[in-house]
Amino acid sequence: MSSRSGCTHNQSAEMTKSQGVFRICYKRSGISLILLGILVFIALFVRDDFIRPFVGDVLVVVWLYSLLGSFWRCQPLMLAGLVYGIAFMVEISQYFQVLNWLGWGAHPALRVIFGATFDWMDLVAYFIGTAGCVIVEATQKKA
Repeated sequence: MSSRSGCTHNQSAEMTKSQGVFRICYKRSGISLILLGILVFIALFVRDDFIRPFVGDVLVVVWLYSLLGSFWRCQPLMLAGLVYGIAFMVEISQYFQVLNWLGWGAHPALRVIFGATFDWMDLVAYFIGTAGCVIVEATQKKA
């Protein structure tokens, strides 16, 4: 991604404040806040069989990619791998009912954040969102 379009491991001084691998990317921070607002809206108000369960899962990995990328400088594939790994672990924790094991299964906010039921399609949605992030990074880097 070029410095004029966002922030990756090659950013400009006017877009970030940097210290080693950690920095603040204002563009990604803004994108992250917008996506968080959309995700909260979906979680609270959308009750359907496509937007909330599928599009929401695609957007959650895009949000996490933007959030982590707003303060952590690393290669896009590494960041994408980390994001997909986190999403995968959350989904696997649903399969094994980890929230219930910890005694937190009745907490409504945690059930919204971490989900309650395992679904293979969630892993597909996470992959689509993560792949989308990598594709956007690659196309913007060429621009």
